[in-house]
Amino acid sequence: MANKTQPTNASVTDFINLVDKEQKRKDCFEILNMMEALTGEKPVMWGDSIVGFGQYRYKTKSGCEDNWFTCGFSPRKANISLYLMGCDIQKSQDLLDQLGKHKTGVGCLYINKLADVNTQVLKEIIKRTIEISR
Repeated sequence: MANKTQPTNASVTDFINLVDKEQKRKDCFEILNMMEALTGEKPVMWGDSIVGFGQYRYKTKSGCEDNWFTCGFSPRKANISLYLMGCDIQKSQDLLDQLGKHKTGVGCLYINKLADVNTQVLKEIIKRTIEISR
């Protein structure tokens, strides 16, 4: 089954400017700049709520192939979700231990705000994701 979330032509800037909370909006623009600098890619909206950078082809366990972004983020109601699919985030435990306040999922990192984390460590986690995906 193909992934329903695909790249769109929607404006990333317009999307981020719709974020209600000022600090979350500022953090999203900072993450946008960080990921753009680290990937060397322009941001693209994936679906209506995810900002993604780059693209790679993956194969599921069932044999289906599809495209996905190398790394990305989304300002969710409860937090900012950082999508670091190229690596099992748990394999970055050495860096997570130094990051600061966060939660994790299989390929996701959840933060409330950038002030809660060490941004240099966050950059290293993003770099690791990019290296694994390429």
